Amino acid sequence: MIIYKTDEEIELMQISALLVSSALTEVAKVLKTGMTTMQIDRLIGEFIADHKAIPSFLNYNGFPFNSCISVNDVVVHGFPNDVPLKDGDLVSVDVGVFKNGFHGDHAYTFLLGEITPEVLKLVRVTKESLYEGIKYATVGRRIGDISNAIQVHAEKEGYGVVRELVGHGLGSAMHEDPQLPNYGRKGSGMLLKENLVLAIEPMINMGTRDIYTDEDGWTIRTDDGLPSVHFEHDVCIKKGQALVLSDYTPIEAAEKANANLNTSYY
Repeated sequence: MIIYKTDEEIELMQISALLVSSALTEVAKVLKTGMTTMQIDRLIGEFIADHKAIPSFLNYNGFPFNSCISVNDVVVHGFPNDVPLKDGDLVSVDVGVFKNGFHGDHAYTFLLGEITPEVLKLVRVTKESLYEGIKYATVGRRIGDISNAIQVHAEKEGYGVVRELVGHGLGSAMHEDPQLPNYGRKGSGMLLKENLVLAIEPMINMGTRDIYTDEDGWTIRTDDGLPSVHFEHDVCIKKGQALVLSDYTPIEAAEKANANLNTSYY
């Protein structure tokens, strides 16, 4: 069932989305080599609690953490752990919050220290592919227009576009209809109407698009062990131009100010 939101509900959803953006900004301020992803997860949990919200991911289908933190070849759903992060790591942080009856859910990939040009390019192209998809998140377009824009931008560079994991509708439930693949055919899929909210989230691999799930039942890795990058925005369908409910601006400012993070792919 497709659930369209009222303008008042969109305003509440933006509060949740921006709270996720603020949590990711806090991560960007402090992330450095030697930290553990468990420390990051605790920071996120405390930040969400301080803002009188609930972590959307905690206990979702049994997921035991506040956030998904995926390092290097982990595509998504990475378990926070006590392994210190090291120079050259890619760290994708995916956060969800539930506040005022609605979820916010988006992700950002950070780069620690010295990063090879090949990986920098992967990060840049994945982030670009997200915005290519958002261009088509407007009234009168179709789901396949968003999917195709993401796929074309990534695959023209030879990257693998993950098939098994998709973006999704967002609202009072964290996962609503419709599903939003990161690959597809122009003009296919449902017609986009005003005030549908989508979590658009390219998951792009440096090599093969193939993935597998670890024994923990959650952590998803690239089949060839090469890096994967994940970016995600919460987007409301509007006439002419999409309304992006989440905001990367403070995250980007914080990571640029953090000498431990590499932003040279910009």
